[in-house]
Parts: sequence; C-alpha cells; structure tokens
Amino acid sequence: MTEFYKLLNRDKKYIIGLMSGTSVDGIDAAIVEVSGHGLETAVSLIAFDTFPFPPGVSQRILALCHPDTGRVDDICEMNFYIGHLFAAAAKHILQKSGMPSNDIALIGSHGQTIHHLPREPNTTRYPSTLQIGEPAVIAHETGIPTIADFRVADMAAGGQGAPLVSYPDYLLFHNSVKTVGLLNIGGIANLTVLPADCSPDAVLASDTGPGNMCIDAVIREITEGRERYDKSGMRAAHGTPYQPLVNEWLKHPFFQLQPPKTTGREMFGNTFAMGCLTACRKHGLSDNDCIATLTELTVRTITDYIAQFVGERNPIDVLYVSGGGVHNRTIMQRLSELLTDTAVEPVDKSGISSDAKEAIAFAILANEALHGQAANLPSATGASVRKILGKFVCP
Repeated sequence: MTEFYKLLNRDKKYIIGLMSGTSVDGIDAAIVEVSGHGLETAVSLIAFDTFPFPPGVSQRILALCHPDTGRVDDICEMNFYIGHLFAAAAKHILQKSGMPSNDIALIGSHGQTIHHLPREPNTTRYPSTLQIGEPAVIAHETGIPTIADFRVADMAAGGQGAPLVSYPDYLLFHNSVKTVGLLNIGGIANLTVLPADCSPDAVLASDTGPGNMCIDAVIREITEGRERYDKSGMRAAHGTPYQPLVNEWLKHPFFQLQPPKTTGREMFGNTFAMGCLTACRKHGLSDNDCIATLTELTVRTITDYIAQFVGERNPIDVLYVSGGGVHNRTIMQRLSELLTDTAVEPVDKSGISSDAKEAIAFAILANEALHGQAANLPSATGASVRKILGKFVCP
C-alpha cells in the first residue's frame, strides 16, 4: 500500500502501454511519460516498437477466437503464455530505451481479445468479453505493477466495452474551436468525434466496421501466406472496386445499427472475408480487383457512418487517422476524396505517433485507474454510468 501512495504522489510517471489488436500481428509497446491526470494529462512518447508474435502464435490465437476451435484448455494455457509474451515485450522496450525497470511506475496492458459479445438487439445472449494475457504473469516477470482487463467494468454497466480509446482521445485532442475526428483503422475501424468545445458526455464514438481485417485475410489466402497485408495499398491501387458487391456488403445488419456499437472478428473475421472472396471470384474479379473492392468497403463503411450518424450536426474539421490503415495510401486517398470538407491527416501531424497511439492510450488508462478516475464515456460505449477501468496486480 505504501508503494501505491508513492506512485500517486509522483508528478511525472513513466508508464508502459501494451496493446495487441484484432489484426493479431504482434504486441505494441510504448514507454510514455505521463504527467497529471484527467484534463491535466500530458504525455510524451519515450520509446515505441512492435514485437511480432513468434511463428505460429497468431494462428493459435485465431484458433481460440472461433467457437469451433477455441478449446478451453488451449485458452487456459494461452492466457498465461500471452502474458509471458507481453512481459517480454515490456522488457524489450526497456532494453531498447536503455531505461531501468525501476523507473517504470506502471504497465497498462490491453491484452489480446479472443472473443467479444457486445449487447445486440433480439438476442438473449449475455453480453461479455474476454481478453487474455494474464496480468499476474506480466507483473511477476517484470516486477512492475500492472493494470489490465479494462473493458469488463464498462460492460458490467451495460456498455459495449468499446471503444475505450475515446476517453484518452478526449483528454489529448479536444479543441475549443474545431470538431476533431480520431479514426483508428486496425483490424476493426473505430471513430471518435469530439465536437468543438465539447464536454465528456458529448463525445461521439463507435466502431464503424471492418478496417484491415478482411483485406488481410484475403491477402493471406490469395498469396498462400506469402503476404500478410496490402503493403501501402498497392494491390488496391492496381485494382478496380466492383461497386455492386460493395453495395451488397453494405446491407450487412451491423451497418444499420444505431451507435454506439462495437464489433470484431466474430462478425467480420475469416468466415465473412472468405465469403467476400468467393463472391469476387464468382464475378470474375482479379485478385487486385478483389482487394480493391474490400478496401472500398472499409472506406465506405467509415464515410457512410460519418454521413449517417455524424453528418451536418457535427461536421468534422480535421480527421486524424492512426493504426495500420494510415499506411495504406489507397485508403487515405479515398477518404480524402469522399470527405471533401474534412482535412484527412495522419495523427502524426498532431504530434502523436500513429503507430503508438493505442499503446499510449492504455498507458493513459492505467494512469487514470491509479488516480481513481472514471475512464469510460457512456456516450461512446452505452454504459449506464462512468466507471473506473482496469484491475490492479502487484508484482
């Protein structure tokens, strides 16, 4: 308990943020200098890197995500093994930075989502979510207090458990005169909208649909695993989207739901992607045309969401993009073409690293938990009340 109060009394803290998303390609690790909390929060990125999973681990994780292959004994083992890999990522980023571990106040770990069952209409299924990467293992192997399992408190209060980055987005990007959008394009795309001079309860946020998930799955399939993603969007750039298929896919029930809403691999994973590939081949599309069509789907789900649910009430002045999708030039070009009244820019232009942004967010969420600050936004997640997020594990 004495150590806990020492942490609280530090003016500045070095916190490691750890994140692995729905793309399941590795662990993002960031060392972040954090001062203050709440609206006084200020951050500076000290070091960042992505540590790929060892060979075969991504496939093992993806097997856990599907009900037909997610065995309980494998989930149990992988929870601890992924915790070991997250601890290794924390050690690696410390080694890279040259910073001793005893300078680190906290680790904030998102973990690896293997299943997410948000609240849905017309279903009796109990809303729930599961992130693995045992924080007790992380804390023990690093010797650093660890805060993890951030999503469950929001879901316990009736929320979707996502997007959680909306609160850090608000702390870092709210603007008195401009409406700012924060678009993260990972496996799933999510959008935070901060109306000019807004309060926390006026923040709008939601998942918009698939980001890179379907594109990556089809790339792996058509190249027999030789390629994992569409580098720089070049395949899409050399193909032509088949709009009738895009329009057909846009009829998916998720896109008709009112926000806040959240989704994941359960809805837009390999089964959905392979169905899209089959449809493309039925229409005689080339591989590049297929990738271009799936890329157009990602862009249209984002821009259609903005038109339908953000629209004229909160026209976005600047849209900052982060995640893997920011490196896809075709996605970025199409967003600019369709969002003619909005400046579409990598979030790097704001001074925050686009690759590190989500790892930074979980460092901030850990700091808020330490200070007893509620860090969900009911306007973004649909929760009934604001909640302190995360569970604290001592080394």
